[in-house]
Amino acid sequence: MKVAETRNLRKTYHFGDTEVSALRDISLGIEEREFIAVWGPSGSGKSTLCNLIGLLDTPTSGEVLVSGTPAAGLTDALRSELRNASIGFVFQNFNLIPVLTALENVMLPLQIHGVSKADARARAEKLLGEVELSDRMHHRPQKMSGGQQQRVAIARALVTDPALVIADEPTANLDTHNANLIIDLMRRINQERGAAFVFSTHDDRLLDRVDRKIHLRDGQIVEDARL
Repeated sequence: MKVAETRNLRKTYHFGDTEVSALRDISLGIEEREFIAVWGPSGSGKSTLCNLIGLLDTPTSGEVLVSGTPAAGLTDALRSELRNASIGFVFQNFNLIPVLTALENVMLPLQIHGVSKADARARAEKLLGEVELSDRMHHRPQKMSGGQQQRVAIARALVTDPALVIADEPTANLDTHNANLIIDLMRRINQERGAAFVFSTHDDRLLDRVDRKIHLRDGQIVEDARL
């Protein structure tokens, strides 16, 4: 089963009289349990593709389907509902709330969905244990390293049990050692929990850890290889 699919996806931006094609005719399917790198240089369309698959933006033309549901024509509320039910996000800059502890950051998506505080806490504690941060769960982000903050972000992305996790340049602000640790952690969680992962990167040194790599250049797929 496909957890997400794009069909003839295009995204065009206009800057005055200038038209820029960020994506051109992108068609791909993301299967359950896949671990995929979308890679290419800056400006190749990686982040645009992640945002469109994640329903954070809308295409100029073409279709995005999430868990078999076409996103076109959905109201903002229904798009948000579909996104929250099916997709978790990990961002380059972590996007943790600085006044909350690691535990509170991970609990937050569940509490927004109406889960009781006790259940949210139990699920968040379990996930922080899975990302090896049980001893840091009461620390705020500024008291944690970049790698630790990204692990909190991964736990937060997983706490709603999404079918798909999208990570946009999750290692860009980390040194090589921590970048490798984060990719290995995502891979382990992918294998243990079964969530599909799609992460964007400009670093081809990370590609030996994936089972599929999608190479973008100038807004087009130039290679889609299963390894």
